[in-house]
Amino acid sequence: MTMYRHILAAAVALAATAAAAWAELPVLRIATQVSGTVNWEIATIRDRGLDQANGFRLQVQDVAGSPAAQVAFQGGQADVIVSDWRWVARQRAEGQDIVFIPYSRAVGAVHVPAASPATRLSDLAGQKIGIAGAPVDKSWLILRAYAQAVEGFDLAGQTEQVFGAPPLIMETAVAGDLGAAVNFWHFGAKMEAAGMRPLITVSQAAQALGLSADTPLLGYVVQGALLRDRPDLVQALAAASRAAKDILATDDAQWDALRPLMTPGPRRSSRR
Repeated sequence: MTMYRHILAAAVALAATAAAAWAELPVLRIATQVSGTVNWEIATIRDRGLDQANGFRLQVQDVAGSPAAQVAFQGGQADVIVSDWRWVARQRAEGQDIVFIPYSRAVGAVHVPAASPATRLSDLAGQKIGIAGAPVDKSWLILRAYAQAVEGFDLAGQTEQVFGAPPLIMETAVAGDLGAAVNFWHFGAKMEAAGMRPLITVSQAAQALGLSADTPLLGYVVQGALLRDRPDLVQALAAASRAAKDILATDDAQWDALRPLMTPGPRRSSRR
């Protein structure tokens, strides 16, 4: 019995030490859109303890969309967001001291119903297009630029646009209420599974405009002050991101754990 008490006391002391060490780790607050694929990486980082392994705690704040994340970031309510290079470039041009850490090259496409006669963007004249995001979304701007440069077509001026959350745009498009839809790539995959077809991908449009296929269109965004004051912390985030990508590239079991996040709805991963 005495030995048992000693073992129990040691276990309690060890747990207390671990809890204290956990509490002392610096916290990085990240604001992310619930339906974004970055949540797959974030869930992997937290499920596998990659944040702790790199000396920080990742704290997640759910937001409804990219604009809300940007507001939280600019208002000091979040240390990190995921955004596109165009938004970061614009903010930097306006004097904002922010830094872009490449995250992903994956982008969406314009999808149309399988029976649509459209073969190019100009064939969508007069139709209603659903767009995931806002009028300044990177994909929408690239597609507009492509339509103007390659087809001589004013995509915004000669179509009707409906902006909304990715799940809503997907459901409306699949129901046949839109002539076309511009959505995140993973929702595009679901739309294809439901019978829609891609008309042109954002990557194809970008390359036609002279952008490299290797250009990372999305990235983690942090304040320049954080990079200067805590370069180790920013590097730790990058290292955790890289480690999560390696796991997702090789471990099927992790994808099984992420399946609940691949359907529209509230975040289902554990919070800490």
